[in-house]
Amino acid sequence: MLDRTIPFYNTILRCDNYQCKDVVLPKGFSIVPYKSGYEKAWAELEYSIGDFESLEEAESYFISTYLQNRSLLNNILFLLNEDNLIVGSCIAWQDRRKESIVSSLHWLVVDEEYHGRGLGKALCYATMNIFKEQKNLPVYIHTQPWSWKAIFLYLSIGFKLQKTDTFSHYENEYHKAMTALKRVVTSKQFELLQEQSES
Repeated sequence: MLDRTIPFYNTILRCDNYQCKDVVLPKGFSIVPYKSGYEKAWAELEYSIGDFESLEEAESYFISTYLQNRSLLNNILFLLNEDNLIVGSCIAWQDRRKESIVSSLHWLVVDEEYHGRGLGKALCYATMNIFKEQKNLPVYIHTQPWSWKAIFLYLSIGFKLQKTDTFSHYENEYHKAMTALKRVVTSKQFELLQEQSES
């Protein structure tokens, strides 16, 4: 479970260069685009990790945010297990940045029962491959210190922490986020965070 006692600060990452990578999944797993009804499973996933107060709120958010843009529905990816049950998701989306539109990776989530099997990385690769194939770089991510494990995943595939840059409506809180991260990661990990930060 995510440690939500870690303070929430808007943490922004950006990836300017990315080369498509092979998506490797355990036997029986697959990644598929959105199908009607998948919003219910997405809501269950996000509610289970505490991102929404209720299943209804999560499902309503998905419908109002993603189902209104039919042209991007194939960019909403779902991870299926051996029984074709949804156990993860990640979204290749778009947001505003000042007067322009930029790419943004949304809501990487994997059911906690399936952590530690490389599934989050596979979903990330599949989502980033969409951006690359559609020639939609750079890609932004908004996250927070309690998702510090995911931050290291993002860094490993080419993202950099942004000291000042931001997108959508987010206020970049880099320095507060780094203070919070320093309390929960090792000194070596914190050095990596500093090295992978850019103005």
